[in-house]
Amino acid sequence: MEIEITRLFDLLDHLVVNHPKDDILAGKVNGEWVRYSSHDYYKYAHFMAYGLMELGIQPGDRVITISNNCPEWNFIDMALALTGAIHVPVYPTLSVENYVHIFKHSGAKLLLVSSNLLLRRILPAVQQLETPPDIYTLAAIEGYPRTLEILKMGIASREKHLAELEKRKEQAKPDDWLTLIYTSGTTGDPKGVMLSHRNICSNFLAHSKVNPMTPEYRVLSFLPLNHVFERSMNYHFQYLGCSIYYAESMGTLQRDMLEIGCGGFCAVPRVLEMFYDKLYAAGKDFPAIKKYIYFRAFRHGMRFDNGIIKKVSIWYQLMHRFYDRMVYRHWREKFGGKRMIIISGGSSIPERLVRLFSAAGMNIYEGYGLSETSPVIAVNNPVDGYVRFGTVGPQLSGTELKIAEDGEILTRGPHVMMGYYKDPDYTKQVIDEEGWFHTGDIGKIVANRYLKITDRKKDIFKLSAGKYVAPQVIENKLRESEYIDQVMVIGEHQKIAAAIISPNFNTLHYWALKHHLHYRDNTQLINLPEVNKKMQEIIDIYNKEFAPHEQIKKFRLVSEEWTTTNGLLSPTLKLRRNLLQDKYKDVIVDIFGKQDDTKSGLFSSFRTIELPAIKLPFKGN
Repeated sequence: MEIEITRLFDLLDHLVVNHPKDDILAGKVNGEWVRYSSHDYYKYAHFMAYGLMELGIQPGDRVITISNNCPEWNFIDMALALTGAIHVPVYPTLSVENYVHIFKHSGAKLLLVSSNLLLRRILPAVQQLETPPDIYTLAAIEGYPRTLEILKMGIASREKHLAELEKRKEQAKPDDWLTLIYTSGTTGDPKGVMLSHRNICSNFLAHSKVNPMTPEYRVLSFLPLNHVFERSMNYHFQYLGCSIYYAESMGTLQRDMLEIGCGGFCAVPRVLEMFYDKLYAAGKDFPAIKKYIYFRAFRHGMRFDNGIIKKVSIWYQLMHRFYDRMVYRHWREKFGGKRMIIISGGSSIPERLVRLFSAAGMNIYEGYGLSETSPVIAVNNPVDGYVRFGTVGPQLSGTELKIAEDGEILTRGPHVMMGYYKDPDYTKQVIDEEGWFHTGDIGKIVANRYLKITDRKKDIFKLSAGKYVAPQVIENKLRESEYIDQVMVIGEHQKIAAAIISPNFNTLHYWALKHHLHYRDNTQLINLPEVNKKMQEIIDIYNKEFAPHEQIKKFRLVSEEWTTTNGLLSPTLKLRRNLLQDKYKDVIVDIFGKQDDTKSGLFSSFRTIELPAIKLPFKGN
């Protein structure tokens, strides 16, 4: 039976009618999987809604959740949609300053937090508020009421609120405000993105149509549900009837995948790079012949073409079967034993990883979008065969897409946000009079179909000679090297482009061991002449693919990893360029030297001297 889904909570009816299964959602409690059926999901959501109404929650009230992934997150999310309240899911890893801003800006009436650790993290921010929200916790924490009490209130007050809840559901419209998403950003305070039922529903329904998964699939969820990418995919999987298992922690991913027989998951590039590093490191101690075959499988996989083996030579096909039997199937066994579908988003992923994992039967489909676009704009489409490595795929059905004269990606359609909360002026800056949302990203259309992202508009800089450099294009290419973890290209107003590189130390340690290099720590390692020579050789290879003015003429290695923990990457794993430039200002001075005296100091000093009057030897003095 077809259930029309125009409001988020319509998904509950769809599940009960079309996918009445015993494990639509599952999470771990004390090391054991606790499963919830489709009917459980429906009932818990409605009883939570009655409980929220008993607390006095009205349509339009903002309710913040700060939680790890778990089935209960869904019960609360749907309950808020049912009551007409605005769900404000917030990252569990923000600074106190960001929490204070979000708590004040949203005007939240209620704050639901999952654990004692997260509670301790947010309390310094709550204490700075004149009117703090009421706090409920999922875990049992002394001195705080539990969300379980809200559920109990809902069970006790069902008859009292039943008619009112049905009325709210009936009156809810697709264009009603559903959720407030605070963008992580790389500079300034987070901005609140207002998304409607139509925004969210039209988007997840569209991208679910390009996923070949069936209700028999079990997927593992571990990216934060407060992020619009994982959240939208959460609804996507539910719509398809896939069972969603929430990982116990980032440290248990492999074990959790094995336990559930995982058929897929969503990931950001950093997670896939972590998997790659582990697989690469696993071959270092093999005997000589086995090691040779193992690393030949890596090189073979990085030449994989679109996952369609019949397009390549018979010899390649034969070798692919050989490597699959000898290497790739063992990789799959580490992650559940099945051929997988992996959806990647959040930032650009090195093409070599997409090829390699796809060769191994763990097919990666990269997509693109923003919080402001609910989020997907384009995604590779395996259902219709529209997959192209190095791109983010064709535009999503129901969306409009065009490239502006300056290369900026514009989009229009039901996925474009309602606007920024309390900021109509900035909303007008990014959504023009014709309804086109200006993404701030630069891109192009490849083969008349596939969108390729090349850079952030605001990150492009100009060299002193007037030539423009798009740093992300160069960074993404350099990160294809197994020796480079993160890189930032610099050179604004300078004669040349240069790079600050955080190496992949797992790979570098292995290389140094092979070459019998001795070092005390990473700081000493990156200063070894042999290491810098190796990195120069790598850069020289990639420089051949760049225009002369884009080529990296100088570089410096740094010993720190760039992570969200140390604040050098945003929660969506984008470079925080301002912070990086401030942290490495001495390195930048070392690369470019101090400002040329002949250009600034010398001539500016002349202008500070007042010249005496003299009689000029020509007419007009």
